[in-house]
Amino acid sequence: MSNPPTIVEIARLAGVGTATVDRVLNKRPGVNPETVQKVLQVVAELGASPQPGRPRRGANLRFAYVLPADDSPFLDMIERQIAQAAGDFRHQHITEVTHRIDTSDPAQFGAALAGLSECEGVALLAPDLPPIKLAINELVRSGTHVVTLFSDVAGSMRETYIGPDNRAAGRTAGLLLARAAQPGGRDTLLLSSQATRLSAEIERRIGFAQVLEERFPQLTMVRMPDLPPDDEGSAAALASFLDSGVDRSCVAALYNVGTGNAGLVRALAAAGLKRHVGVAAHDFTDEHRGLLGADALQFVLHQDIHYCVLAAARVLRALCENVRGALNVVQPRIEILTAENMH
Repeated sequence: MSNPPTIVEIARLAGVGTATVDRVLNKRPGVNPETVQKVLQVVAELGASPQPGRPRRGANLRFAYVLPADDSPFLDMIERQIAQAAGDFRHQHITEVTHRIDTSDPAQFGAALAGLSECEGVALLAPDLPPIKLAINELVRSGTHVVTLFSDVAGSMRETYIGPDNRAAGRTAGLLLARAAQPGGRDTLLLSSQATRLSAEIERRIGFAQVLEERFPQLTMVRMPDLPPDDEGSAAALASFLDSGVDRSCVAALYNVGTGNAGLVRALAAAGLKRHVGVAAHDFTDEHRGLLGADALQFVLHQDIHYCVLAAARVLRALCENVRGALNVVQPRIEILTAENMH
């Protein structure tokens, strides 16, 4: 034959799927020995060595960006960045599809994720839960490349994580807020979050607690009960917490690792604490721009969403094309924004 056989041709003659052929040619596990022998026999009969690597199903590589369906300005901002990158994707012969999947049932989330096996690559932001890890592993075994985005799912077969060091981000928030506290006076720092299984938010909490314990042992950290995800719910939860016996005169700062910040600053203002309590939050959304400008937030720790979205596509494309060093990606730094340097 003048041209090497295609993976599609091998799959047709062997009576198996292209993902199975891809696994056999790249010597990945998950294929029974009889099927391996069948594929290799077809390759031998065709008389030429095919190029390893996952085949394209059409002119473009098809990548899926998978995000939680939660009502979140940050997630909406990611989706907008993906849409705005459409021109870059077309130039790279990539067709991208964004999926927003409900996270309230991890098993259903995993099933929806597993249904994306027809894609060549998946960039995923998801909770770190067993059903989702299993779904990631099934995708990888089927020949789909998977990278995690902004929040990792450690212990899964995902090929790399693209996003900032969230534990370092939490430590940075602790350092910024602790320096404004006064031992013996306003020496209490509040830590708040929603009920979450996103490893990014868990890592932020860990980093915050670590830096206070290591560098500011004279200060007190108080972990608040889990907040509702919406602003009204978070405002009511903080108001109730402040009424539960907390000495308001000792509260120096509040660090929220997730959403609901507009509600939190309203509750602080209603309690007469706006001028006394510094607040740090994550991600430079339109809402946070307004809160910074109104001096309701002191710090916003921002990650470069545009870079991460494009980096995920670059890594997935390189993996599909078996590019050496495909996983060598520069992780973004955290940018500290204030009312004085926001843009």
